[in-house]
Amino acid sequence: MAKKLKKASKPYQVFISHATADKWLATVLCEKIEATGANTFRDDRDIDGGDDIPERIRLEIRRSREFVVLLTPNSINRPWVLLEVGAAWGWGKLIRITPILCHAEVDTIPAMIRSKKAIEINDCPSFLAEVQERVRRYNEQS
Repeated sequence: MAKKLKKASKPYQVFISHATADKWLATVLCEKIEATGANTFRDDRDIDGGDDIPERIRLEIRRSREFVVLLTPNSINRPWVLLEVGAAWGWGKLIRITPILCHAEVDTIPAMIRSKKAIEINDCPSFLAEVQERVRRYNEQS
């Protein structure tokens, strides 16, 4: 009797939006999220020379199940961070948006996502446990 092959599904991906000045923090956050079983996309690491940057960012936001915006004093007013937040917000309920605050106040969250529950950087362990559970459920359904 032949085994039924499971069709390959898209991996659970988390898009990480951050300011270039916060690269080290974004790198650590990616490592922690990847340890949950999710893939991550980070522009400074995953966009190659010659790539169309805006098009690649749009594509990767569309591919992602979650969008994490690292909000710090460096990123709060960065045009690219705000553009990425807007692109994710445009997908509505198709993508989970989570602001992660590091030395930033809740009232600095961009207005369009202010209704989203923000996570303080020191509360990341519980956030990571939630991501791990979502990845597990996603993989079971695929």
